Amino acid sequence: MSEDDVMKNIVILGKREHSKASEVYLDVIFDYPESKSKWKGSVPIEYRRTGIHAKTDEEIAQVLKAAYDAMRPENKEKWLKEQEAFWAKSNKKVTQGFFDGLKDSKWKCVYCQLPKNPNWARRTQDIKEFGYTIATNTKMFCENCKGNTTHLILLRLPRGMETGYETWSPKLRARIIKVLGSIDAYENVKRTSLLPDHKFPEIRWDKDTREENPEHMSDSEIRRKFQLLSNQRNQQKREVCRTCFQTGKRGTPFGIGFFYKGDENWSEKVPKKGKKAEEGCIGCGWYDLSEWRRGLNEFMEKDS
Repeated sequence: MSEDDVMKNIVILGKREHSKASEVYLDVIFDYPESKSKWKGSVPIEYRRTGIHAKTDEEIAQVLKAAYDAMRPENKEKWLKEQEAFWAKSNKKVTQGFFDGLKDSKWKCVYCQLPKNPNWARRTQDIKEFGYTIATNTKMFCENCKGNTTHLILLRLPRGMETGYETWSPKLRARIIKVLGSIDAYENVKRTSLLPDHKFPEIRWDKDTREENPEHMSDSEIRRKFQLLSNQRNQQKREVCRTCFQTGKRGTPFGIGFFYKGDENWSEKVPKKGKKAEEGCIGCGWYDLSEWRRGLNEFMEKDS
């Protein structure tokens, strides 16, 4: 089948954004005349975890054609066997239960069609971090729930590079906390139960950004890459960085509009993603709270 014939068998129903996850989808119907079957779902055209950022008509067409081929009925059994082998090596049994509920590539209500779990979003994130592609619809009508609920659908696309946060061993985690003096970067006080936080936010990483953290990492490298935050502040920072990624407006800790480099606007000279994007974070308080506090104190002293 030629590429033109493929596009004739794709009906685009509309475009949707899942702003919280910074994902954009095309709702589609794939028609497979040979098997007299159809697949109705959503194809991501903006999906940072697998590096999809289709903007032009040509790029979008390439993404749709790849998804169309991946979702062919005749490819399903082979794909399922490959995933069975993958999960057999995993110890994430709770997450695997969610995957098993999604592997038929049909829309599933998170409340009544997937395993009962109060933290289903974490399970979904785990699956995504294994490189799978999941589309989300937060307002799809559920016949069983009798209302609009969040639905998920898994696409049989090849798994992208496993993503997620850079990893560290328990030994290195303890060393990071020791090197940083158990100081909460947000409150500037010594605390227990702090988390190592990557200054450079994950939402701006690409496939070439993630790297392992060896236990022999130097103290200076630890200070350059990490700060310590409570879980609450870590979640707050993730939301601030997501908003910055979407709007181009940098965050303001405590509502204070001070930047030790640049201003509230993400520089147009800096790419949005990848290693070079870190330059655009420098100057924002959330990127380095200790440096931001030092710069703010110096500014206040000069102004007094």
